[in-house]
Amino acid sequence: MIRHCVFIRFRPETSAEAKTEIYQEISDLKDRLPGILAVHVGDNVSPETGMDKGYAEGFIVDFSDAESRDIYLADPGHQKTGGKIVAAAIDGIGGIFVYDIEIAGS
Repeated sequence: MIRHCVFIRFRPETSAEAKTEIYQEISDLKDRLPGILAVHVGDNVSPETGMDKGYAEGFIVDFSDAESRDIYLADPGHQKTGGKIVAAAIDGIGGIFVYDIEIAGS
């Protein structure tokens, strides 16, 4: 399994509605693309103040395998939503942190 983690430093003027729309678009991909096992969206709730380095919101997508993740990355719908994320993030792509991890035995 591949766990695709995306953390975002949204610009202060990014509305809650715009964030909800972005997250819904990511969640909707689960119904359309093969191999997406789960989509999790939310705010950082860690009690470790400051450890998020400003990446206070984000989402995680679990894929059955790397091939499914790669299909997602190349998907035009994902790329369109990715453009919205870049536009809404502080410093564009500089305000986005992506980390993929392979989880063995899943």
